Amino acid sequence: MLLSNFAFAARPWWPAFMSACMGCAAAASVVYWVLQFPSGGTASSVPLVSNPASMARPAGAEDTAHLQRAWGVKGLAPVMSVAQSSRYQLLGVVAGASGQGSALIAIDGQAPKAYRAGQALSEGLFLQSLNQRQAQVGAAPIGPSSFTLSLPALNKTP
Repeated sequence: MLLSNFAFAARPWWPAFMSACMGCAAAASVVYWVLQFPSGGTASSVPLVSNPASMARPAGAEDTAHLQRAWGVKGLAPVMSVAQSSRYQLLGVVAGASGQGSALIAIDGQAPKAYRAGQALSEGLFLQSLNQRQAQVGAAPIGPSSFTLSLPALNKTP
């Protein structure tokens, strides 16, 4: 009998301890991931985009305009990248000498719409002024322009 007690005491205890620790870690992992699943009644944490065209826009000047407004900076026009200004295509202009009038502008290849001077083209961009073949676009209805849209060149061949 003394021999059997000695055999039990001679067994190493660390394999059993490590097995118990691994089992607890696996159970904790399962509990963590089950708690991470969204329940059916709650809204997901992913924001919904109301305008699918805004998903294709790279982050840049419009984000800067929001930051400038949040920090109280006024009078600075955002720097527009070539990619952002290429989203807009000027198709027609009806302008007076005062710079007022309307322009036919297509945004992101969609059907063109008529915009009056001072009207918002998209969030953070306004049609500022017009002349016979160009439209000035900027971050505010009045102020420095961010970029200029021009009509395509006329084909003067008969």
